[in-house]
Amino acid sequence: MNIHIPRKRFGQHFLTDKSIIDDIVGLIAPKAGQLMVEIGPGLAALTQPLVERLGHLTVIELDRDLAVQLRLHEHLNVIQSDVLNVDFFEIRKSILKSSASTDGSDAQKLRVVGNLPYNISTPILFHLLDFVGKIEDQHFMLQKEVIDRMVSKADCSDYSRLSVMMQWRYDMSNVLFVPPSSFVPPPRVDSAIVRMIPKLNPPQINVDTLSELVRVAFSQRRKMMRHTLGKWLDEKSYQGDFDLQRRAQEVPVEEFIELALALDNVIRD
Repeated sequence: MNIHIPRKRFGQHFLTDKSIIDDIVGLIAPKAGQLMVEIGPGLAALTQPLVERLGHLTVIELDRDLAVQLRLHEHLNVIQSDVLNVDFFEIRKSILKSSASTDGSDAQKLRVVGNLPYNISTPILFHLLDFVGKIEDQHFMLQKEVIDRMVSKADCSDYSRLSVMMQWRYDMSNVLFVPPSSFVPPPRVDSAIVRMIPKLNPPQINVDTLSELVRVAFSQRRKMMRHTLGKWLDEKSYQGDFDLQRRAQEVPVEEFIELALALDNVIRD
């Protein structure tokens, strides 16, 4: 590819460490014919070894100049767009329709990978929740502290709204540490790779209810939930026995899910 100067407004940090790239590809273990989408291919450091194993790859790139260069690769389908505006259901249908390397089965799900822009990584994770029913797995490069929050358990300092929302829907693990020296330019933070596998039978809740519930619960982390969530539950006419004499950080994911299910029942009644 031509020389490209990283753009701060896009949060561009390009992965260049070949040994790390090899490790990531090994963790993803792509196989020919699989439906895969890469978010933020950049200079194609990860893209090239992926497409060599897959035969064809769809990539989503916001940077117009990079998208132009990526389109020169005959085995890439390039979507030049903000990923937050992308419909992954439509991408999947398009790949199934056009790719001779797949079996055309509606049972095939997407595998999503990428080096997510650190400045909008959380919105991307929440956006993908809308499409998780058709996703097989996700492998993302993220700021390490974001992954720490994603996988944290209750009673830990990293436990947060992000922990609850992601653990409701995924089994997750931090699978690889990536130092700043692996990028050009090097970021000021440590990075890591997270593996996210959608749960096969998650509780069927209204995601908006759970999202609003945990947003309110964690809005004042240091206070007992009676000061925040208590008032919100009163407004919802909730009459249950959820213990509000705790901080949100002390409540396991399962209890937040049970409360969201109870609230859905109250709303339906």
